[in-house]
Amino acid sequence: MAEKKQVEDFIKKIAPMAQAKAAGRVIWTLPSVCIAQCCCESAYGTNPKMMRANAVLGIKVGKSRVHFGTAWKDKAYSTKTKECYDGKTYVNITDMFRAYDSIADAIEDYYDMLASCSRYSAARNQTDPRKCITAIKNGGYATSPTYVNTIMNIVSRYNLTQFDSVVTKKDGSTDTPSVHNPYTEPEKNVGHGTTGQDAKWVQWCLWRFGLLEEAGIDGIIGSKSLSAIKTAQARLGLAQDGIVGKNTRKAFSTVTVQPSASCYEHQAM
Repeated sequence: MAEKKQVEDFIKKIAPMAQAKAAGRVIWTLPSVCIAQCCCESAYGTNPKMMRANAVLGIKVGKSRVHFGTAWKDKAYSTKTKECYDGKTYVNITDMFRAYDSIADAIEDYYDMLASCSRYSAARNQTDPRKCITAIKNGGYATSPTYVNTIMNIVSRYNLTQFDSVVTKKDGSTDTPSVHNPYTEPEKNVGHGTTGQDAKWVQWCLWRFGLLEEAGIDGIIGSKSLSAIKTAQARLGLAQDGIVGKNTRKAFSTVTVQPSASCYEHQAM
């Protein structure tokens, strides 16, 4: 167990980053759970190999090397870990884990992963820490049968729920925070091949409608975005031409639909 000062200093360092990366998201998970997982997995910042990689969370590279957002830059490191596949017996394995340019990037990638993968859908916008970490564990994040209790003990011992106010209301309601499109609305038609901020404005709307995953806001209107545009147009009673012109932009701006709970599922790591 890390010394008391190490624990306190680590939480003081991690908590603001966990709050900042969670705040403003339409699809969020609790900072308290994120902080506790960072504490558990990095041994309160004392695991040298993880800290050299800024990897406060043990997210594996995965066979498909999925990018959930833009925080992970394909860096990786190899290390030994223990897995419990049958619920009783631990086995030692060596695997590749994600390394980051900064701890903030590691936390951002964690939130992006939980928001993007449908197997974690039960953890999203969940205000109860135990239900949140249980959904994360059951989604395949960890194999240890004691993982949920370990994380909850950390949450309780250090009163980490105090950091959850950035995503939850004081009355405990689960209403999604009001979020405005951070990108400037285009003044010209947007279609297949459009890039840049105009494309991101459209993709943000599609994500808001639940037709595109958050990681899909990449500033390029490719085949997936084009298909999502046509689906949105069909639902809004517009011509399904795949071109976001004046009428489609107006419809996108006035309709507020929450993202789908399923989104698009990435391959399990």
